[in-house]
Amino acid sequence: MSNKLRETPRYLAVELLTRINQQGTYSNLGINQVIKKHQLDEKDAHFFTNLVYGTLQHRLTLEYWLQPFIKQPQKVAPWVHELLLLSLYQMQYLTAVPEWAIFNEAIDIAKVKGHAGTRRFVTAVLRSIQRQGVRAVKEIKDTTKRLSIETSTPLWLVKELTAELGLKKTAAILATTNEPSKNSIRFNMSQPTEDKLAQTIKGLQAEGLEVERSQVAFRAGTVTAGFAPTSLAYQRGELSVQDESAMLAVESMQIKPGDQVLDACAAPGGKTTQIAIELNESGRVTALDIHAHKVKLIEVNAKRIGVADYVQAQQLDAREVAKKFAVASFDKILVDAPCSGLGLLRRKPEIKYDKRLADSQKLQQIQLAILNAVAPTLKEGGQLTYSTCTILQGENQDVVDRFLAQHSEFEQIKTKTHYGIKDEREELSLTIYPDDFKSDGFFIATLIKKSR
Repeated sequence: MSNKLRETPRYLAVELLTRINQQGTYSNLGINQVIKKHQLDEKDAHFFTNLVYGTLQHRLTLEYWLQPFIKQPQKVAPWVHELLLLSLYQMQYLTAVPEWAIFNEAIDIAKVKGHAGTRRFVTAVLRSIQRQGVRAVKEIKDTTKRLSIETSTPLWLVKELTAELGLKKTAAILATTNEPSKNSIRFNMSQPTEDKLAQTIKGLQAEGLEVERSQVAFRAGTVTAGFAPTSLAYQRGELSVQDESAMLAVESMQIKPGDQVLDACAAPGGKTTQIAIELNESGRVTALDIHAHKVKLIEVNAKRIGVADYVQAQQLDAREVAKKFAVASFDKILVDAPCSGLGLLRRKPEIKYDKRLADSQKLQQIQLAILNAVAPTLKEGGQLTYSTCTILQGENQDVVDRFLAQHSEFEQIKTKTHYGIKDEREELSLTIYPDDFKSDGFFIATLIKKSR
């Protein structure tokens, strides 16, 4: 029984949730590794994924509900705590799952991973919750604190977003961050046309995938059924898995054949390969990363897609670019800067619990240092694109404004995309919030180096 139990979605979810919260494992990577290692079928893989993401996404809400039932939380082992949160998530959010199934397997897991005392403790807590029910979040009188618990978002982040965007927009953003993320793909073809894209989608449909065209990015599609990475099209390099918002940075660069392009913070190479495709077999993209193993990853991705001849991957800290490359080396530069990643809460919900405002403020210095380093290597008339996957102004337009204040040779122009996303806005930069199109949160600024 114990060996069989260790292969169940609930047991595996407890194990992974413990690793995420104790060791900092990324949820999306951990989920994929567990599914592959244990060869979970489609049904179990879906349930397992739901358990992990759901428990992470609603963690603060679940903690709020669980707290009255635990008298000495410091004495509860981390895995037992995760087991209780996981069980509570199922009881409150997965109403189609029978309560007896939740209880029985939770008690079995407690018995196998712990001892008789652990089993009795877990049983007692779950039975108490069943009898008494959980306290209502609506009882919290403070509006900001209530939104924090309701959406399971740290209080500092609720306050910061509210100060920047107002309570209504903040509530709308945070409500959507606990929804499932879309499965987006990029079509890897040079000079795509509507006919070419339609033919590619037909081929995917023949393989059993259901795909819809994106209304956000031109080269993008959304997979509503099936798993793109197992398709023949993916194996042939015709597809990449990438969020729609993330594609807009390169789309806005208007890459031309023959361009010399720098991707200053390139790993794992999604935007690098997107640039290489846009070059249409003429020009080069120099892709940098500070870590050797990530440089290898860029090279692997470029090879899979068939653009390795136009990608030069190098290990280099982007803050050292001016020491390595000559003045006016590049026509276009992309700085997809290291950031707090708070636009990715659907895909990596655990990051919101690890970040602090001080972390974001520290990143501003790194982001500005990278922009300062790459600036001399851009040709006159060239375009510098600054992007992040966060929605905090301090890492976005504030960084751009500080850079422009130090570099009179640059000016910011309005960021444009193929579909004219949010073109009616007054701001020159483009910010995609998670509630705008149900895609990742993303920021893009376009800077031009003026001719002297």
